[in-house]
Amino acid sequence: MTILLPIVLVLAVTTILAHLARRLNMPAVVGQLLAGILLGPAILGWLHPTNVLHIFSELGVIVLMFLAGLESDLHLLRRFLKPSLYVACIGVAAPVVLMGIASKLLGMSLIESILVGIVFSATSVSISVDVLKEENALNRPEGATILGAAVADDILGVLLLSFFISFGGASETGQQPSMLLTIGEQLLFFGGIVVLIRWLAPLLMRLSEKLLVVSGPTLMAMVICLGTAALADFVGLSDVVGAFFAGVAVAQTPTKKEVDASIEPMGYAFFVPFFFVGIGLQMKLTLTWADVILIVLFTLLAVITKLYGGMIGARLGGFTKKQGLTIGAGMVSRGEMALITAQIGNDAGLFPKEQYPAIVIVILLTTLLSPFILKHYLHQPEPAA
Repeated sequence: MTILLPIVLVLAVTTILAHLARRLNMPAVVGQLLAGILLGPAILGWLHPTNVLHIFSELGVIVLMFLAGLESDLHLLRRFLKPSLYVACIGVAAPVVLMGIASKLLGMSLIESILVGIVFSATSVSISVDVLKEENALNRPEGATILGAAVADDILGVLLLSFFISFGGASETGQQPSMLLTIGEQLLFFGGIVVLIRWLAPLLMRLSEKLLVVSGPTLMAMVICLGTAALADFVGLSDVVGAFFAGVAVAQTPTKKEVDASIEPMGYAFFVPFFFVGIGLQMKLTLTWADVILIVLFTLLAVITKLYGGMIGARLGGFTKKQGLTIGAGMVSRGEMALITAQIGNDAGLFPKEQYPAIVIVILLTTLLSPFILKHYLHQPEPAA
């Protein structure tokens, strides 16, 4: 009974608050985070972090990253490869450098500063996609480039995070594994990912269709997801790295739609809410003046680095300035990708714990501001030549 009641409480409250958030044209994730803050020590104190909630939270983030990989369209990235890579590379580098420097100036350690930069290099385009659909701009070159850059951005961000956690974590804890051995294991892992995408996942998914069990392809997809996540963890990377690339691999097979239709409802209905509630449980509502300064400064930097970083990348890819600003605006939202990165860093003991609540607020602010910024640039006329 003590296990079931917190589960029921989380599911009921996240459902209600996520619904209210969507009614107010905000992302559902905002409601789920607020549920954690409301139920946790910050307000009501009904829930506290436990092993059960932690396990559900871990499964939630693994499923979430698997679904992110499943939605990554590598064909779209190939179609707009050049501008997408420019936008992604500059859009990742700018926050890592500028927000890393700002973090260091605010007194964080080098490890913490780099991780903050990596957190804000992430992009979540789910809200941008909603706006682009609403404005009938999804199939325009700007919309396709935003989606292509998001795929490249996710891959770059996952690689950055995984290598940083692997080597930064060892440095911070004083462990000194053989660097050559670690690099060798991780290179083998990524070589295995290529094999998985090209040959192994298609073979396994074909076999799954012949299994005399209910939802064979879905079961096989989860085996691939959890197995690759476990393998990533074994070689010193984050398990979400394995889950993400498992999703990319399954996405290249004919069973993608069936798997997506099976896993997405259960993932978002049951597992994913626990991840965001887990973040909310760690929040505090008492902000100091230093927190307020950090929130204002980081929100400005978070918007500027993606907006103008994306614009510069798009200009290098042959777009006009107005189109470039539209593409940059589509990359501003950090959403669940940044929250996942921040939580992984926090779990690894590398994140600045005192500033963690303020940084989560910044992530939410960029997520809420992004649709307004994107609509502004979509409606701006192209300047006369």
